Amino acid sequence: MELRALHYFVTVAEELHFGRAAQRLNIVQSAVSQQISRLERELGVQLLQRTSRRVRLTPAGARVLDAARETLATAARVRVVAGEPAAALRIGTASCAMWRLDRALERLRVSERPAEPELVDLPVAARLAAVRDGELDVALVRGVIASSAVTVARAWSEPVHAVLARDHAAASEPAVGLRHLDPRGLRLPARESDPPLHDALLAAVPVAPVRRPAGDLSNVLFEVGRDPEAWTLMPAEQLAGFRSERLLHVPFDPPATVDSHVVTSLATPESCVASYVAAFAD
Repeated sequence: MELRALHYFVTVAEELHFGRAAQRLNIVQSAVSQQISRLERELGVQLLQRTSRRVRLTPAGARVLDAARETLATAARVRVVAGEPAAALRIGTASCAMWRLDRALERLRVSERPAEPELVDLPVAARLAAVRDGELDVALVRGVIASSAVTVARAWSEPVHAVLARDHAAASEPAVGLRHLDPRGLRLPARESDPPLHDALLAAVPVAPVRRPAGDLSNVLFEVGRDPEAWTLMPAEQLAGFRSERLLHVPFDPPATVDSHVVTSLATPESCVASYVAAFAD
C-alpha cells in the first residue's frame, strides 16, 4: 500500500468529486481513479460509491478515511525525524481568524511535502510588498488584485452579508436587498485600509457611499450599532463566530459574493501555487 494512494483517497473523500480532487492534486483524473481502484483491490473493500452524479463514502470508506489521515500525519512526522524538516511556509493574512485558514493549515501539514506554516499579520499593501520581496511565501487577499509583480490565483468565493443594528427596519428579514437599505446609511472603512476588499464589496453590492469613511472596521461597527439606519458590508467568513448584543448579519438577495486570492512571488513554481490554492479551496 502506497502513501500516495492514501493521499489521493483522502483528497477525493474531502472533495467528493474526482475532477476537483485531480485539480487539487495537479494530476489527471484517470490517475486518481486508478490509484483509488488499486487501493480498493488491496483492501478488499469498496471505499467510494460512484454514480454519474455524485461520489459518496461507503461505511468502510469512512473508517479508512480516519486511519488514512492518521497514517499520512505519522508519515510526515517520520520524515521530520529522519532529517526532512517540514518546510517553513510564511503566510501573510489579516488578523481575523477564519475556519478556512485552520483547515488549510492542517492540509498543508499533512500533504505529501509537509509544511510548517507561520502566520504573519500585515496590512494588505505590506502583505503584497512582502511577497514581492521574498519576505513572505504566500499572502491571502480578499478582492481583485491587478499586479504584474506577483502571481495571483483565485482560491475561493464567499457570500457578502449586510451587518445591521438589531433595531434596523430590515433586521427581521432572512435576507436583504438594496430595496431594504438606505444608501445614506452605508458605512465602510476607509479604502486605504484594504483597497481590494473595499472595491470588491462595492462591486458585489453596487451602491455609492454617501457618508465619509468611518475609520477602521471597529469604528464602522460601532457606528452601525448605534444608528438604526446604518449598515455595512462584510464577507461571511469574516463573520464566523460573530456575536454581538447590538448587531446581526444577514445575506443578500440576490446573493452577492467576493473572491479571495492566494498571492505568491513570480518565482514560485506552478505546482506550489496549485497546492496552496488547493489547501484553501472549497
